[in-house]
Amino acid sequence: MSGHSKWNNIKQRKGKQDAARGKVFTKMAKLIAVAAREGGGDPEMNAKLREAVAKAKAANMPNDNIDRAVKKGSGELNDAIYEEITYEGYGPGGAAVIVQTLTDNKNRTAADVRHIFDKNGGNLGTNGCVGFLFERAGRIFVEQSDDIDEDELMMTALDAGAEDMETSEDGYEIRTAASDFAQVLEALQNAGVSVASGEIAQIPSTESELSEEDSKKMEKMLDMFDDNDDVQEVFHNWAEA
Repeated sequence: MSGHSKWNNIKQRKGKQDAARGKVFTKMAKLIAVAAREGGGDPEMNAKLREAVAKAKAANMPNDNIDRAVKKGSGELNDAIYEEITYEGYGPGGAAVIVQTLTDNKNRTAADVRHIFDKNGGNLGTNGCVGFLFERAGRIFVEQSDDIDEDELMMTALDAGAEDMETSEDGYEIRTAASDFAQVLEALQNAGVSVASGEIAQIPSTESELSEEDSKKMEKMLDMFDDNDDVQEVFHNWAEA
């Protein structure tokens, strides 16, 4: 596994963010609300909402929080209206970076994203400048456990529509098409599989090797994005060590 799909690095960095669980749930709620506002509050009729709810459940977000977020997006509750904006740019050493945001003030968010790029030796680019280097796909991570039979796990995933499963010393990464992510995740959970993490990600097709100095800058930049309330996800092609 390469780049941003190295689950140890993901867990270590996101652990700083996930320690403040309420902050993670706030970001999930905004994602759900936007999906409900754009396509309605029924996950069966709204693929984007179904994906957002599946992602929230993978993060163990309580059902009450999910229901409230759907109601906000559907207009049942008065609340801020969020807009989904994706930024593309280059990190230290020219690494490709995609920043996905949800914001109620796009001028503030654009300024913040530009500042974070600039402060860490990168630069904000135009839409499409690095997007062609990534493929949108679902991925689900299941940690190693004596309770898991690898063959049974693979068959459950593949029967539900997964494309592939990779095994490492840390666990199992299950890859799906973005449209099949929710149903594969649900099938695993219904089978009693404990899912450590799940997301629809922008997966890089190529990697960028960085010097030690640029790697430190990149790490700092990613931490700054994680700390920004408007930033939902950050994807990159840095070949992390």
